[in-house]
Amino acid sequence: MWVLMKSMKKALEGKPYPIDDILPEIKETVLANPSVVLQAPPGSGKTTRTPLALLDVIPSEKGRILMLEPRRIAAVSAARWMAKTLGEEIGGTLGYSIRFESRVSEKTRIEVVTEGILTRRIQTDPGLDGVAMVIFDEFHERSLQADLALALDGTIWRATPV
Repeated sequence: MWVLMKSMKKALEGKPYPIDDILPEIKETVLANPSVVLQAPPGSGKTTRTPLALLDVIPSEKGRILMLEPRRIAAVSAARWMAKTLGEEIGGTLGYSIRFESRVSEKTRIEVVTEGILTRRIQTDPGLDGVAMVIFDEFHERSLQADLALALDGTIWRATPV
C-alpha cells in the first residue's frame, strides 16, 4: 500500500483546490499501486477533485469508479458538485445511489454510493464486476459497514493493472 501525504500550505496560494498541485502524482501512484491512501486537510479537494482527475487514467472499458460516502446527504452533494464541475446533469458521467434512490445511467463513470449500497453490492457480486476502482472517502469516520466493505472489496484483491 502506498501512502500519499503532502503539505497543502503552498498550494493554497491562488489555486481553487490545494490538491490540484499533486493530482498528477496521485494519477501516477494509482496506476502503479493497487491500493493508495490519500491524506490531506479538509477542504483540499479530495472528495471532488481526485475522482474527476482519475477519469483520465481509469479507462471506461475497465469499469466504473465507485466512491463510498458515509452519509446520503454527502453522497448526493458530492455527486451533484462534481457533475456541476463538468457542466453536466446528474446521471451522466456522475451519478449516485443511495437508499431508495439511484441516479445513474450507462454513461455513468463515477457513482457515489453509501455504505449500505456498497455492502449489498459486494454481497451480491463479490468481484464487483464492472467496477474498476473503489474510493473510500471519509474513511476516518469508521463504521462496521465501511470496514466490512473494505475487507470484502474485490477490487483491492484483484491486482490487475488499470
